[in-house]
Amino acid sequence: MTRKIEERGHWKSKREFLLAVAGNVVGMGNVWRFPYLCYRNGGGVFLVPYLVFVVTCGIPLFLLETAMGQYTQEGGITSWRRICPLAEGIGCAGQLIQLYSMCYMMILAWALFYLVFSFSSQLPWASCNNTWNTDYCDLVGRNLTLNWTQQTNSTSAATEFWERRVLSISRGIEEVGKVNWEILLCLIAVWIICYFCIWKGVKSTGKVVYFTATFPYVMLLVLLIRGMTLPGALQGVVFYLYPDPERLLDPQVWMEAAAQVFFSYSICVGVLNVLGSYNTYNNNCYRDCFMLCLLNSCTSLVAGFAVFSVLGFMAQEHGRPIEEVAESGPGLAFIAYPQAVAMIPLPQLWAVCFFFMVILLCVDTQFVAIEGIITSVTDVFPRVLRGAGRRELFLLLFCLFCFFSQLITVTEGGMYWFQLLDYYACSGSCVLFLAIFESLAIGWIFGADRLCDAIEDMTGFYPNFIFKLCWKYLTPSISLVMFIYSLVNFELLTFNRWYVYPDWAYGLGWLMALSSILIVPGLALGRLWTAEGSLKQRWLHLCSPDANLHQTRKQRAKIQEVTSSVEMENLVNTDTQKSNEFPTAHKQLESNMGNLLE
Repeated sequence: MTRKIEERGHWKSKREFLLAVAGNVVGMGNVWRFPYLCYRNGGGVFLVPYLVFVVTCGIPLFLLETAMGQYTQEGGITSWRRICPLAEGIGCAGQLIQLYSMCYMMILAWALFYLVFSFSSQLPWASCNNTWNTDYCDLVGRNLTLNWTQQTNSTSAATEFWERRVLSISRGIEEVGKVNWEILLCLIAVWIICYFCIWKGVKSTGKVVYFTATFPYVMLLVLLIRGMTLPGALQGVVFYLYPDPERLLDPQVWMEAAAQVFFSYSICVGVLNVLGSYNTYNNNCYRDCFMLCLLNSCTSLVAGFAVFSVLGFMAQEHGRPIEEVAESGPGLAFIAYPQAVAMIPLPQLWAVCFFFMVILLCVDTQFVAIEGIITSVTDVFPRVLRGAGRRELFLLLFCLFCFFSQLITVTEGGMYWFQLLDYYACSGSCVLFLAIFESLAIGWIFGADRLCDAIEDMTGFYPNFIFKLCWKYLTPSISLVMFIYSLVNFELLTFNRWYVYPDWAYGLGWLMALSSILIVPGLALGRLWTAEGSLKQRWLHLCSPDANLHQTRKQRAKIQEVTSSVEMENLVNTDTQKSNEFPTAHKQLESNMGNLLE
């Protein structure tokens, strides 16, 4: 008896697709990374390299991947198998990077931990009277007029809460230490939330994103309005956007702008292929691409006002330069901003708003990433995994595997492991490498013209010529230059600027980074080796798209034209043959009649 294979399904409405993509691409990178990069790299001048990479890399690759998924109706791996079998390794590498990125579930766990403590009568990171505080704990604010410059060894209450209470951080990666059971419970909770957000596939995901993708904007608007009404807010905003044109001459500024675009747009990791594959064939992905990219970049810019208005207030209250309180990454979300919130009237309210926003920003990014992996693997093995109850079981096993692999990150040495995964396994160099081969495979092997024809067939709009220019020349060239620059200027990871990892940790980091890079040429060579025929025949076969792909209107017209020409040629040949046969038959008839008369 043949097992019934369930249908993949589609988004119930266009809104579900837009909200799912918006929830995925708009994450913590918009809140804690872009504003920091903007102020550190020349203020408003940073928008110049940022917009250059948005136009030449971000939007073209965003459209490429979304259109690929919609055209093939396949996930991150099998869409490449149908478009260009030789480049299937790009899809596999993207899924591996997504697997490594599951480490970011820890951000959700930390945010949930902070959210719980935000309901305390006194915020624990706002006082030095706790069991985890040291003699060097310091409160600098409106109630204390201590001279910061005289306390070189002091640490803020927010820093001690983060390092000694939340992380209980050890002296190095070698010292794993004890498990933080409270953080472990938070990690379990966020994995359960993510599981039930997507356990029914696109049916449940499409419903959840109505809340998870929209409510963060409500929280962001509330925090923005409150921040802009604080004293010192204008100072923070000026510091955020004040232009420094000389910074444009620094290649590192351009490198960081490129990395920000690639990460915030979620390109080259297969998620957009998956989300696009659940669209109907005639969805206008061309227009959607522009709307979603604009939303992403505008959110980053607005988030900077919300963040730096509060940091400006904190700098004024502390009597310190704003560059001393501005941080990026976890330092902003779990030290600087909570410290600032603790100084605002009704601190519990604003702390709840902020950490609730952080959770919602992270949760849809993470569960959409999980959905991307599950869908991609399911499309590779549809007969095994696309049966009744099988998807839910596979998802459960995947979540359990990721959870148990993350147990080391909830120990006292967990932060060192988290930074190692973030710096190497999910590095921008890996994504840039994939961008090079992704644009080359589409621009030159599958054909930029053919993809444009497919987009026109699906949407009714033929893409602007700039897209073909980017796919064939600009995107691979720029990505290659940035990739080489990132390798030449690579610096070994350090923690808090003083801790140097042991050699084996660096070796492990490089192994994780190379695992996603080498899979692209490795799988291509493996396919060439195992294919049949001469080397030229193998190459042509592996560079040819699936013959069963949906035919565009231009392809159908071309086939019809060829068919009509063949039919016309056959008709002419038939008429000629008949005219040639007629005199012979007439002569034979006359000969027979003559013989009969004789």
